[in-house]
Amino acid sequence: MDCLFCAIIAGDVPSRQIYADDHAVAFLDIAPWHRGHSLVIPRRHVVDVLEEGPALIDIAPAIQTTSRLLMDRLGADGLNMVMNNRAVAGQEVFHLHVHLVPRYSEHPGMRALFRPDPAAGSDLDALHAHLTGAV
Repeated sequence: MDCLFCAIIAGDVPSRQIYADDHAVAFLDIAPWHRGHSLVIPRRHVVDVLEEGPALIDIAPAIQTTSRLLMDRLGADGLNMVMNNRAVAGQEVFHLHVHLVPRYSEHPGMRALFRPDPAAGSDLDALHAHLTGAV
């Protein structure tokens, strides 16, 4: 199978993992829209939420735990959850994933969600260390 996210789960492609459990993995997005933008993916390969099976239910605890981690550790004022299903909706990696995008009062609203903060990806290693308690 040629799936980037399956390769991340297998450890064949490095990631900045911030959460993992038996059903899901969460890691920092390498091209973040805002500081802390992360992805939550199921460990098993599921193309999108429209496939049969309860994949979204399986990863719900990871979504909630990772959302709280991002809000608490980053001092975010809000958080968007975004999921694209199928190419026409903007899905680029065909393995179910939920974008968790912490939001800050200086860039409020839905329109600002899709205008990435250029500084958001400036030091992903330091951000990863902060989120995982490695500092």
